[in-house]
Amino acid sequence: MRYHVLHIETAFAEEWQKDVFDQQISDLGVDTIDNEDYYILSDVWLQNADEIESLCAATESVRLIDATPCPDENWNAAWEAEHPIQELPMGIRIIPHCAFGAGYHETTSMLINNLLSADLTDKTVLDHGTGTGVLAIFAKRLGAAQVVAVDIDEKSVENAKENAALNEEEIDVRLGDTVPEGKYDLILANIHRNVLLANMHAYATHLTEHGELWLSGFYAQDCPALQTAAEQEGLSLIDVLANGEWRLMRCRKEVHS
Repeated sequence: MRYHVLHIETAFAEEWQKDVFDQQISDLGVDTIDNEDYYILSDVWLQNADEIESLCAATESVRLIDATPCPDENWNAAWEAEHPIQELPMGIRIIPHCAFGAGYHETTSMLINNLLSADLTDKTVLDHGTGTGVLAIFAKRLGAAQVVAVDIDEKSVENAKENAALNEEEIDVRLGDTVPEGKYDLILANIHRNVLLANMHAYATHLTEHGELWLSGFYAQDCPALQTAAEQEGLSLIDVLANGEWRLMRCRKEVHS
């Protein structure tokens, strides 16, 4: 796959303002952000260039300097050189490559902390939008009987498989953009708000009775829309947790007689 790198100069007064902008531009197809370098698949850039340029022009303290094509091997090698193996709890090690989820982002760390206190013994777990596979690996190490990890990006799938092998954990890693058939006791989805909303019906359909859905990758202002969508699918809110501006929403599939 070929990528473009967007060089975007930002001068936000508050860190949360950049977080909001980063999520907005990610919703338009950017899949990796490294300081002020925004990486996007070349065909996605060509499709969404007008919207991205409009977003940058309309956002105060943002200037799109240029957009240039870059060979996979060049920017990937630079990323890997700057992001060595990450050492995480339980002896888990992650090679992040270009995939999201090395374990230290606020959303990922919230999910990991909750997994560490959960009883996953003999559970079936789905990690939707797995990135590096870090959440799937934690779930398997914590006793899950089966873990399925899915991502839309081929490089993420390769990276997740590599990390599963590195940690000697058996993970069923798949390429795709839909929820795989089957029933899951726990579904983890650390993705963008719009993707979560689009998949809410599928999440509910593939949860076991009293199964749980843990959502992250969004901000406080996104919670009402996500809660409404979840409740419309028969999912009840357990709680909403916070780490800075980011939120983790946990829901349960209720069964009514």
